[in-house]
Amino acid sequence: MVRRTRPVPSPAKPPRKRAGLVPADGSALLLAAAAALAAQQRRHVAAIAGLVVQSYWAALETGLPIASPPPELPARLPAGLDEAMREQATRWGADLAPLPVPLVCEKLGNLYAGLLSSEHRARHGVFYTPAALASCLADQAEGAGLDWVSARVLDPASGCGAFLVACGLRMAGALRKVEPALAARAIATRLRGWELDPVAAWISVVMLEAALLPLLHGTGQRLGDCVQAGDSLERGEEPCFDLVIGNPPYGRQVLPKPVRARFARSLFGHANLYGVFMDLAVRLARPGGLVCFLTPSSFLGGDYFKHLRRTLAEEAPPLRLDFVEQRKGVFDNVLQETVLATYRRAGGGVRRPRRAEVRMIQIAQGGGIGLCPAGHFTLPADVTAPWILPRHAGEAELAASLRALSHRLADWGYGVSTGPLVWNRHKPQIGEVKGRGAIPLVWAESITSDGRFAYRCQKANHKPWFTPGPGDDWLVIRRPCVLLQRTTAKEQARRLIAAEMPASFITPHGGVTVENHVNMLVPRVARPPVSPAVLAAFLNSRAADRAFRCLSGSVAVSAFELQAMPLPDPKALAPLARLVAQGATRDALDAACDALYGL
Repeated sequence: MVRRTRPVPSPAKPPRKRAGLVPADGSALLLAAAAALAAQQRRHVAAIAGLVVQSYWAALETGLPIASPPPELPARLPAGLDEAMREQATRWGADLAPLPVPLVCEKLGNLYAGLLSSEHRARHGVFYTPAALASCLADQAEGAGLDWVSARVLDPASGCGAFLVACGLRMAGALRKVEPALAARAIATRLRGWELDPVAAWISVVMLEAALLPLLHGTGQRLGDCVQAGDSLERGEEPCFDLVIGNPPYGRQVLPKPVRARFARSLFGHANLYGVFMDLAVRLARPGGLVCFLTPSSFLGGDYFKHLRRTLAEEAPPLRLDFVEQRKGVFDNVLQETVLATYRRAGGGVRRPRRAEVRMIQIAQGGGIGLCPAGHFTLPADVTAPWILPRHAGEAELAASLRALSHRLADWGYGVSTGPLVWNRHKPQIGEVKGRGAIPLVWAESITSDGRFAYRCQKANHKPWFTPGPGDDWLVIRRPCVLLQRTTAKEQARRLIAAEMPASFITPHGGVTVENHVNMLVPRVARPPVSPAVLAAFLNSRAADRAFRCLSGSVAVSAFELQAMPLPDPKALAPLARLVAQGATRDALDAACDALYGL
């Protein structure tokens, strides 16, 4: 059954003056013009966004002054910029006025983010939220019992205001029977945004006030600046909010030492900004309060996030996790597996949830949202282990059965490591021609898509031979093992692509070496309970692929996730071993592996 969410709320009345559709290429023309600017002029791109926002506000004919732009926003476009760009910005801003404010907020966010340099976006993790997903996450909060009449709400990374608009509209709806001045004052007191970028903070204030114009017309006053510009990671942590909501910035960052020390409980190895903001949100929610975040799904399984999983399990266990089925087209210019999740802060006399609901989100071409139930999720006994969840509606039973399995790869006699050779550290030892003492260098292309080992070296910069030097013995592989591609995408037919590297290839050369973009599943005992050939056949099965997708949240096929993947009892693999020895078809092997997982 698919349930539809309610439409995104919009202002009570449109502006009187303009009508018609927004030109589809309005922002595209501005982005193209900005991209053509000389490097020294790129600092002026914020002024383009400012001109669009000011034109939009003027077209609304509010009778109220626009929020004061920050000093970082130039008062006008420099004279050296093309006049056509000014005209396009002014025209497009006015043409946005008839649209629902959440959609305007989305368009302005995409424009502003697109005007920023790619280096700035990557450094600060700037990717703004589609209106439909902001609305969906606000609905999650409401479904978890949030009372918009009295709730104190914070977005600690408000961007251009998508979540402030979604929450502000719901607060206004809940207060519709209250005198406008009192309702506006209540929202101004209880709705807050924090944003690092002062221009984006200003845009979010304008968007929130545009969304609440029906209220503000009754007061004759602005709402006030509900958004504060500054670094959220350097603010205090008073746990006073009923709801902390948002789409935090993401990307690996080298944190300042005081910040890393402050959030050390949730960090392991590299710090990703969105994980730090998730910890911050837990600290800011009151006991019994809610955290509703839209994030990448990589925190559910990756090794770097194991301490964050512990923090969430202990401090704010999940109530609901909604996965966006699409990766492409959700955010501009990025492929990202996304989850919308609701957590409840422990304490406050609220019982800890026993399990979390899981749903799938389908985004229609017109921006509508479809929700499809996909079962439930319970935390594992070891909360730092990957959280096993269905990633589409048909996997609920599989995920539940996986959580009951106790065997892992170590029980099959194997460990996981990456190929030892980082090729660009050994360039002088790599060549096209076999020299004295050279051994084959195995690249990922030797693992065929149908799960065979076929030694080849055809891609650019790939060379076939490596000559070990003194002290390089650790780079040499002398035993049969299973090779596995380290990077695969959700859209591929299989996430696990494996091949046995047999003794018949290794022994004649006295050993081989394996490049770093390959996973190696290496026997840890002389005679493992499962042979490399049987292990490779199992990993290439549709059952193993389905199981791995239930715990992997990124394109990386990591050693940590492989070691944590639930597996059948190795004693049950005798029928599969016979089929492998007989050279059975892929269909027969798949059927045997299905049976091992009870599918």
